Amino acid sequence: MATPEDKAKIKEAAERKKREVYEPVKPDMQLGFIHNNVDCIGCRACEIACKDKNGLPAGPRFRRVMYIEGGKYPDVFAYKVNISCNHCAEPACLPTCPTGAIFKRKKDGIVDIDSTLCIGCRRCEAACPFGAPQFIADQNIVGKCNMCVDEIEAGRKPYCVMACMMRVLDIGPIDKIRDGSYETKAKGPNDKLARQVKSMSDVELTNPSIAFIAHSKGFVK
Repeated sequence: MATPEDKAKIKEAAERKKREVYEPVKPDMQLGFIHNNVDCIGCRACEIACKDKNGLPAGPRFRRVMYIEGGKYPDVFAYKVNISCNHCAEPACLPTCPTGAIFKRKKDGIVDIDSTLCIGCRRCEAACPFGAPQFIADQNIVGKCNMCVDEIEAGRKPYCVMACMMRVLDIGPIDKIRDGSYETKAKGPNDKLARQVKSMSDVELTNPSIAFIAHSKGFVK
């Protein structure tokens, strides 16, 4: 619960934001994820690697593997959608944060949270259409995927990508992933990319930095 000092801080920040016009950061290069919904076996190694890396208790999941099933016999289908923070071009979480804890990096477009500034108000959690921010109750803060920025800085890939035994999850410059010029094991030469799949919020809301090799029953656009 917010203390009187926290409430005063929120009010002060809100008044300041009213006088400001929010302009999304335009990064020098935008990193994004690609996930192959068809070849993913749903082992959840990425989820466990993420929880281990971030020391998360039971409950919060920065990365989530969703099982999608449907159809009627004999035309039935099943596939997996693997999603976390999408490091959106226009993140809905960022302008809702009253303390400025959420920021987007200029050099690579990663959206991160400064936990020392977070007061656990959970406004970002309510604003995100993809359910990325996760409330960590025992710390009274919100956390989310930051693409393992320490690994990125060291020239490595995030824990979730490295843990994927099927190599269906990867990162790279999202514009190059979408135009096919970025080489990744998650995508075959004839695979068609989708920006959005079924059961996912409209990508026009925030322009998420993610691409999918979508199942034929899950392809949206």
